This record gives sequence, structure tokens and C-alpha cells, in this order.
Amino acid sequence: MGASKIINYSEEELLIAKFAKALSHPARVAIIKLLLQKQSCVCGDIVDDLPIAQSTVSQHLKELRNAELIDSLELPPKIVYSLNMINYQKFKNILNLN
Repeated sequence: MGASKIINYSEEELLIAKFAKALSHPARVAIIKLLLQKQSCVCGDIVDDLPIAQSTVSQHLKELRNAELIDSLELPPKIVYSLNMINYQKFKNILNLN
């Protein structure tokens, strides 16, 4: 078995990888675009706007939350989702998408 290489990636490289992984599915890109338009919404709003099941939307929201691209605010019985503008702006700046 080959020797493992230890590579120290920069904070920027790790951040790009984290955001890119979260945006690697077109449904997640669509959710981000929707949140950019609407500012905030609940899962049901996203289900109404996208042709995917509620359980699938929930899984995609979880991935976007884990990557810290979206925020969630619990207002029982609903959860309101919004774009994490600080991290979204970081991602845009890193990729020079201003």
C-alpha cells in the first residue's frame, strides 16, 4: 500500500471545497436562487416552487445548513430558512463572482 501524503490545505481552499460540495446538486443551487429572490421561506414554500418532494427538499436544506450557506430559525411548528449572506458573500468573493 502506498504512503499517505499529508497536505495542508489553506482555509480558503477548504472553504471553497465545503461550499462547492454543498452546491454540487442542481436542486441546492435552485434553493439558493429561490432564497435570494424571496429572502426567507419555509420548506413548504420551496416544495411549492420546485418539482421535488418535501423529504428531498428537507435533505437538501440540511446539506446547505451543514455548509453554513443557509440559516434556519425555528418558529414552531415551522422552520424559516434564509441565505447566510456573510458566507454567500465569502463564496462569491473567493470565486470573484462579484
